[in-house]
Amino acid sequence: MAASLTRISYSSAFTFSASKTSVFSPSLFPSSIKVPTFSSLTVKPLCSTFAPHAAHAISFTTHATSTPASVLDTSIKTFHGLCYVVGDNIDTDQIIPAEYLTLVPSNPAEYEKLGSYALIGLPSSYATRFIEPNETKTKYSIVIGGANFGCGSSREHAPVALGAAGAKAVVAESYARIFFRNSVATGEVYPLESEARICEECKTGDVVTIELGESRLINHSTGKEYKLKSIGDAGPVIEAGGIFAYARKTGMIPSQSN
Repeated sequence: MAASLTRISYSSAFTFSASKTSVFSPSLFPSSIKVPTFSSLTVKPLCSTFAPHAAHAISFTTHATSTPASVLDTSIKTFHGLCYVVGDNIDTDQIIPAEYLTLVPSNPAEYEKLGSYALIGLPSSYATRFIEPNETKTKYSIVIGGANFGCGSSREHAPVALGAAGAKAVVAESYARIFFRNSVATGEVYPLESEARICEECKTGDVVTIELGESRLINHSTGKEYKLKSIGDAGPVIEAGGIFAYARKTGMIPSQSN
C-alpha cells in the first residue's frame, strides 16, 4: 500500500496591510487600523510515494510437549481422608491472618510454619480446630465450604497455607475468583466446585473420597455421593505444581536446569 504524504509550507505568516482586501468587512474597521490578511498557501509534496518496509515472514518454533502423561492426566487422581467443614464467606483473613504474611513460602521452614496457622482465623464457634495445638499439619486433607470461599484480600498465602498444612483439595459451593486463580497458579490445592450444598450435609470428621476423573465426592460416613463440577484445564496445571512448573514441564519455558 502506498500513501502520499504532504507538507504544508507557508510562504509567509501574517502580513499587515490596510490596502489589501481582507476577509473582514472594511466598513467595520477604520483605515487607520491595520487588519491582518493571510497570504496564499503553497502545498508541496513531501515525497511522491511512501513505500512501507517489506513484510518479513515470521516463524514460530514451539517447544516439544513431551510431558509425561502422569503430569497432564488427572483422570485417575483421587483424594481420600477426613474432611473439615466450614460455612459461607470464609475470607482470606480467616484462612491466614495478615500478621503471618511475613512468612516466606519459598523458605522451607517458613512454609511449614505458615501451614501451622492455616484457618487459625476462624471464630471460636468452630469448636474443632483445623490444626491441633502444637501441631504443624492437619489431619483433614479435604476442606468443604459453602459459598464465596476465599473472599477478601488477594493474598496468595491463603491457598499456600492450606497446602502447607496438608490439605489436598477444597470443595465449595462457589469461590472468590482470586482465590480460585491463586490455587491454580500455586498448585497448592484443588479448588473444586460442588453442584449441591455439601457443607450442610457433611460434618467435620467424615471420611470422604474425591475422584477427579468421575467428578464426584463420596462421603463414606453417610453413604452419599455428590456430583462435582469438572476442574477442566486447571487440573493439569495444579497437578504439575503450579503455573510455572506446568510451563516448564510442557516446554513452554526453559527448565531451570537449562
